[in-house]
Amino acid sequence: MNRTGMLAVLGMFLLAAGICHAAEKERITKEELKPLLGSPDVIVIDVRTGDDYKSSPYKIQGAVRENPIDVPEWYKKYPMEKTIILYCT
Repeated sequence: MNRTGMLAVLGMFLLAAGICHAAEKERITKEELKPLLGSPDVIVIDVRTGDDYKSSPYKIQGAVRENPIDVPEWYKKYPMEKTIILYCT
């Protein structure tokens, strides 16, 4: 599966799981993210895979890394009342 297909599947899992809502903002800029970092109400999840994650010198401090293929295994551990921000390449 290519990256676009994987992200589409991830989005469908997240919508079905109730983690994100279609009415919510779909994208956030790095400028919009910066003031949110460190907030107890925000969880940043790095869903980059394999070499994209390993080869990148850029990591968001405090972000949690999760495998986008394993959404059904990890999505329930994040409280729905929090703002969940996923990022990938």
